[in-house]
Amino acid sequence: MKNNTPFPIAVLFDFDGVVVDSFESHFHAWKTAFYEMFQKNIPPFPHEKLSGKSPLLIAEYFCELAGDVSKTEDFFHLKAKHLHESGTPPKLLPGVHEIQNYLKEHNIPHGIASNATRKFIKNSIAQLSLGFEKYLGIEDYQYPKPHPEAYLSLAKELQIKPENYKNVWVFEDSITGTTSAKEAGMIPIGILTLNSEATMKKAGSRLVFPSLFEAWQYIQLQNA
Repeated sequence: MKNNTPFPIAVLFDFDGVVVDSFESHFHAWKTAFYEMFQKNIPPFPHEKLSGKSPLLIAEYFCELAGDVSKTEDFFHLKAKHLHESGTPPKLLPGVHEIQNYLKEHNIPHGIASNATRKFIKNSIAQLSLGFEKYLGIEDYQYPKPHPEAYLSLAKELQIKPENYKNVWVFEDSITGTTSAKEAGMIPIGILTLNSEATMKKAGSRLVFPSLFEAWQYIQLQNA
């Protein structure tokens, strides 16, 4: 194959920025939870600093700005409550149905491992009529990304043997998630939702695509 990238025996997906664009959903929940807890408007979200980070780190950042880091865990749970009560689904990104149908047709194991909450992922899958059967959220790991536990745990759920990790593709849009995939011994594949091609390749992405739609087209051509 091109770029000496082996054809995947399994495909793992990040969620936010790969399957869905959920920034507005998340930030609305952060904003309303911040106002409820601190009775003031939330500061702007620092994308370069916090995109792809765990929700607890984001909660800690905003609590520090509010002057009370001791409320970090309470703020994290309050934000999750606001997010889970929302009936508005995140925006589905291009190529999700196409690549998922392809993987199902070819019996290629696949699933989601995200730093988002499991309930948010579950709700979004239902709201958007997605067919993902295996998905893990922040509650399922002791150590969130960039630690490799998320992808190692999902690989175990999908019954992928460790000796085959070198042939597992992981679609990621963040440096944090790319590091997680790389540390798990898997192949990071960059999606350019958040960062440039140069940035994702520098972080370790073997291939990069604008979205999953182009990745689906690439896989089809390579397996023709």
